[in-house]
Amino acid sequence: MSPLVSVVLSILGSVGLMLLVASVAIVGPGRLYDIAGELRPRLWNARRELVVLAAVLVASAVGRGALQTVSELFGLRLTGLIWALEGNFVGWLQASFASPALTVYFSWVYVYGYVFLLTFPFVAYLALPETSTLRRLLVAYALNYAIGLVLYTVVFAHGPRNLDVGTSLLFTHNPDVMALTSKVNERTNVFPSLHTSLSVTVGTFAVLTRRTYPVWTPIAVWLAASVVVATMYLGIHWLIDVIGGIVLALGCVALAYRIVDADRPDTGAAGDDAIE
Repeated sequence: MSPLVSVVLSILGSVGLMLLVASVAIVGPGRLYDIAGELRPRLWNARRELVVLAAVLVASAVGRGALQTVSELFGLRLTGLIWALEGNFVGWLQASFASPALTVYFSWVYVYGYVFLLTFPFVAYLALPETSTLRRLLVAYALNYAIGLVLYTVVFAHGPRNLDVGTSLLFTHNPDVMALTSKVNERTNVFPSLHTSLSVTVGTFAVLTRRTYPVWTPIAVWLAASVVVATMYLGIHWLIDVIGGIVLALGCVALAYRIVDADRPDTGAAGDDAIE
């Protein structure tokens, strides 16, 4: 079995089990049962957002190589500027806190926890009678990927691991993961950190819908914060990439609410839980 297939199967099995447990414990059997009879109309209500997200993901997958070439030729080469502004923060972080236990934890979070964090909200919000929160989440995901792809094309920069700033702890701990990351990312796709932006997006939605899923909120916030730290601890992103990812996440969430609620002027973020 190839390393890529092994990693993918491991992620599917582990995340699938986590989704099953979380769905029963957090969403609840009653809401899960309701999905069976309401799945088609709820998906139909979110059809535009699903299509947009799918289109963005396909465009990212198909055009990533070509846009990487454009970035190499015309992109802003900001590695030196990032280093000048930030210095050895990532190296200091690893030197100060790295341990075998933390490396295992943050490696797990970066791969398995991240996939679970992004997929569980789809189940949770699909289980709600109103599809507005699901639609907002899908729009926020699409905006993150679309804007991130544009910024990856505009900014040509290498991550800490490519400059021997600190150590690439993820690949040292689990070298097989490189077979997956090489398929879905480029080495110069560092600013902003999409791991950060998408995780913070989920954490923000969890806070905004805390009355609906109070148990999910601390779990999502903890996982999101862990992913943010993991991107730097593992030597993948600069602190500046992380800050950019946080700003991107908050902007995408605000814009998603504005887009989805554009035809519902009487409904805003504050009224979300009352609707759901």
